Amino acid sequence: MTVSNGAMANAIRALAMDAVEKAKSGHPGLPMGAADIATVLFTKVLKYDASAPRWPDRDRFVLSAGHGSMLLYSLLFLTGYPGMSLEQIKNFRQLDSLTPGHPEYGHTVGVETTTGPLGQGIATAVGMALSERMLNAEFGDVVDHHTYVLASDGDLMEGISQEAIAIAGHLKLSRMIVLYDDNGISIDGPLSVADSVDQIKRFEACGWAAERIDGHDQAAILAAIERAQKSDKPSLIACKTTIGYGAPTRAGTAKAHGEALGASEIEGARKALGWPYAPFEIPDDLLAAWRQAGSRGAAPRGAWEKRLAALDPAKRAEFERRIAGKLPAGLPGAIEAFKQKAAADATPIATRKAGEAVVAALAPVVPELITGSADLTGSNNTKVAATPAISPGNYAGRYIHWGIREHGMAAALNGMALHGGFIPSGATFLVFTDYCRPALRLAALMGLRHIEVMTHDSIGLGEDGPTHQPVEHLAALRAIPNLNVFRPADLTETLECWQVALESAHTPSILALTRQNLPQVRTSFMRENLCARGAYELAAAEGAAQVTIFASGSEVEIALEGRKLLAEKGISARVVSVPCLDLFLAQDADYIKRVIGDAPVKVAVEAAIRMGWDALIGPDGVFIGMSSFGASAPYKKLYEHFGITAQAVAAAAIARHNG
Repeated sequence: MTVSNGAMANAIRALAMDAVEKAKSGHPGLPMGAADIATVLFTKVLKYDASAPRWPDRDRFVLSAGHGSMLLYSLLFLTGYPGMSLEQIKNFRQLDSLTPGHPEYGHTVGVETTTGPLGQGIATAVGMALSERMLNAEFGDVVDHHTYVLASDGDLMEGISQEAIAIAGHLKLSRMIVLYDDNGISIDGPLSVADSVDQIKRFEACGWAAERIDGHDQAAILAAIERAQKSDKPSLIACKTTIGYGAPTRAGTAKAHGEALGASEIEGARKALGWPYAPFEIPDDLLAAWRQAGSRGAAPRGAWEKRLAALDPAKRAEFERRIAGKLPAGLPGAIEAFKQKAAADATPIATRKAGEAVVAALAPVVPELITGSADLTGSNNTKVAATPAISPGNYAGRYIHWGIREHGMAAALNGMALHGGFIPSGATFLVFTDYCRPALRLAALMGLRHIEVMTHDSIGLGEDGPTHQPVEHLAALRAIPNLNVFRPADLTETLECWQVALESAHTPSILALTRQNLPQVRTSFMRENLCARGAYELAAAEGAAQVTIFASGSEVEIALEGRKLLAEKGISARVVSVPCLDLFLAQDADYIKRVIGDAPVKVAVEAAIRMGWDALIGPDGVFIGMSSFGASAPYKKLYEHFGITAQAVAAAAIARHNG
């Protein structure tokens, strides 16, 4: 018995409305409206094998409109992805189910990226599409796939979408195809109450091919995708759909978007769709047809395995290492050689320049390390001189000019990390983490190896003034779970922080680096990575410690000088360098206690706000730092003006000691 395409789409609609109804929450509108698009994609277009969800050369499908998660969960169940059972569908939005309210990478097999915050999916997909082209340039036809995105009106209204489509259009990422669920409805009602953008013209202006079709005509959908596959540009297919398709009174209205339809509306939808089956019932012939679609990729996967086997053995081993996310064997030796050199060099250096030296030393032995900048190449210092840059249509490079698109950059780097084969690193000024925080938060939530170099990390950047001087940013970033914020004090600490970032396979990292020169505070070679535990005693007290001074980054120099001033007054002090407060607070209790010590006076110094430091100094501890925005002046004048000096550290410690 032949199963119709319409019936296959209705299976998605039925599962979606039944699951949302059982949960009494969720978004039935998009799955019901976009079911025809998804049916064409998963039965006739997408290269995937449900039995091998991590096949490296699969097409990527990103549900950017993550609120419509039941569309994806229905597809994963129908096509036979491991673990996605009918019971999981019935447990939609319940604790510990594989069907959370929005798709979560690493939680549900078949989910390529966490989505829900609108715009993140389409921007993340840019990084996936770019990774595909870059790996193809390096390894040939063992990397040969497309990236498909299902996006909503909301995705395209978010500002990040403009950054994303501009990047993709400029780089000519022709294997990126966006299917736009053009239903004209948002939560507040008709889209016209808030938006009148011509999306076709908008995408065309950004270098995309774009067209509009009937999103319920499966033949038209297939034909449009086939045209897009032949284009030399990324493609937008605006699929005109009806939200909540089939619902008798809610279809085409905002009421279909984000709430259960209700028993009577579902009964009417079953009649309208010709779906006489009980809740969660999928007829055997329909399920068999869907499962057959899920196994279509077995033959392409077999052909790919033959191509992989035919590669030069060394090249195949390198490809497999990169896809597995394993670091190269030559990395430890390169780190040790650089560390020995750094310990012997007493030249003051800005940590942004130290970072440049580290990247130049490690890049040759870590070919998967990709760097870039949001139009601050000469300031961030992340480009290796010998490393070619990516350009439109030319993907054999290791440096990416992202333009002034911090948010799009961060999201695309998430996509590169998710795709596999690269360790992506971006860069901008620390103050502009405000522009990319949502993507950084998702990197932490997904547990990605994503490294951001954020320079100009304090009032130390000087004359550019308070608009560019980060004050609250370190605390704000440290507040994100599973994100390591590093602030190294010199060349050796910069190397050690980079090492930890590279070795952190499931944690993103930020390296906050200085514009101004700093002295070397680590002048002896030691194989152990002291920064790996977040904090360590840099300078011991002479005798029993009466004061402990904690500092990070550029203020370690101030702490060491304060220690000398205290010694002149007969007060013994020790200095603890805290390059990563996040890592330190995650250590075992004994180590934390030992490093904090039992000195009666505790002082922390950082050219930022106090928030977070009470974990080390207690609420009664002394903090030397910022409590306001900065100002425009040469950086040494600013440190004096705001009282972040060795003299201020010593005076505060003496006052507390004598008090």
